[in-house]
Amino acid sequence: MFRGIRAFWKDQRGVALILLSVMLPAIIGFSLLAIDASRVNNLHNDLQKGTDALALAAAAELNGRSDAWTRAENALTNLVANSTRFSDGGTVPLTTGNGSVTVDPTYAACRSKGQVSWCFLGSIPANDSSPITSANYAASAVVTRFIQVKAQPESFTALFPISIVSGNSANNSLTVGGVSVAGFTSGVCNYTPVFMCNPYEMVNGTNSAGGATLEQAVSDPAVHRRLIELRMVGNNAAYGPGNFGFLAPPDGVGNGAQALAQTIATSRPIGCYSAQGVDTKTGQNNGPVQDAFNVRFGISPNGNHFNSAEYGPATNVRMGASTSGKGNQCPAYNKLTFNATGNMGLPNDATTPYMGGRMGDGNWNLSGYWSTNFQSITYPSSWNTTKPTRYQVYKYEIANNLVGHASNGGEVGTPPNACLAPVTTVDRRLLYGAILNCNALQAAGNNLNGNSTNLPVEAFASFFITQPVSGANNGGSVFVELVDITGRGGSGTLDNFLRDEAQLYR
Repeated sequence: MFRGIRAFWKDQRGVALILLSVMLPAIIGFSLLAIDASRVNNLHNDLQKGTDALALAAAAELNGRSDAWTRAENALTNLVANSTRFSDGGTVPLTTGNGSVTVDPTYAACRSKGQVSWCFLGSIPANDSSPITSANYAASAVVTRFIQVKAQPESFTALFPISIVSGNSANNSLTVGGVSVAGFTSGVCNYTPVFMCNPYEMVNGTNSAGGATLEQAVSDPAVHRRLIELRMVGNNAAYGPGNFGFLAPPDGVGNGAQALAQTIATSRPIGCYSAQGVDTKTGQNNGPVQDAFNVRFGISPNGNHFNSAEYGPATNVRMGASTSGKGNQCPAYNKLTFNATGNMGLPNDATTPYMGGRMGDGNWNLSGYWSTNFQSITYPSSWNTTKPTRYQVYKYEIANNLVGHASNGGEVGTPPNACLAPVTTVDRRLLYGAILNCNALQAAGNNLNGNSTNLPVEAFASFFITQPVSGANNGGSVFVELVDITGRGGSGTLDNFLRDEAQLYR
């Protein structure tokens, strides 16, 4: 008997079946857990890829214009189609669906439609681990830089009995969602290395432009035609509205005033600049820089640094000047007589009530200019109701073959034959540059007289140069009309320069 018990005790046959029976629940549990983990991962990937695509599509519309929210929401609805799998609903389309957008009653920047909700953001925390809060929500479309897109969480019933772990025997499901944050970055290429201090910068709710905004300056005719005198800054003085300076030229251009002047004068600039930050270049504000502006009028520069075709003048250089006994030669500035009897360039405004006397009231002598240069030829009757900008008149002269028409004093807008051939690929009377909020930048500790780096750009702009630069006042004043800006309020004429990119941040 004892022998049989000992034999049974030592017998190991069938032990594997016992061990398998003991381990089988754990094996099945881990298998179910692995299947659930794979399903959850795939569901989350589908949701995340969907919100990534939606956020990028919407972010591409956040260019700072007043209709950016509307266009972003149209992109969410119409540009991207995604679907998710592995949830309790099977294959579920991830779309904004039909119907109208629901606006959060507390925060207008947050909205929802269909299975998607989103918030427009003016900023995001510097640390990715920091949550986005209402402090990051954008107050309006024009200050929106990012968008946060969330997918409605989808339910997932697990095969593994997670209710045992959670302690809730009535619920063996969980929810999976997706959240993405994308933003819009903007820059320009083929731009001249010039910056202007925003004449319309607001400081404590007011500015030296009578309260007019940058957007009004390109959309409101009464503000749009104001003449602005841009001045350089000397002797390390502070920069203020209407001052201008120079950006660091592209790599490989060279150092010194002459190299910088050539990058300003050329009709084929190669510089690229980001709205997120530009670098300034100091100390280059005399001599060849004046020539860089004036070659656009067919005025012969000092030296021989601007003698190739890319430095040719504009097709219309009418400036109210006659040469002093130099005939058809390409004139030097000091050989020109301006606004002598019978000749009249585009005139300044009647008064200059803004920006310390450096911004006009927009009331300029159209009738006098026209009768002096074109006598009995009529101009559009609409100009009698709404006075045009000088740039509109300049373009009208070109479009209607009036450039070669002689003024009472004999001046024509066609450059002399002895000058370089006019450049026809671009408008040489336009000056391109970055607009900086100089007051705010200097208040934050930036020294614009130094080689400052990474200065944020309020907008990129184009300006029409109305007259040659005289050379006085520490390098000369540049008289301009603001033509257009990128982003909010702009009319799109600078789109060819833009390099826009939507980017995922979270």
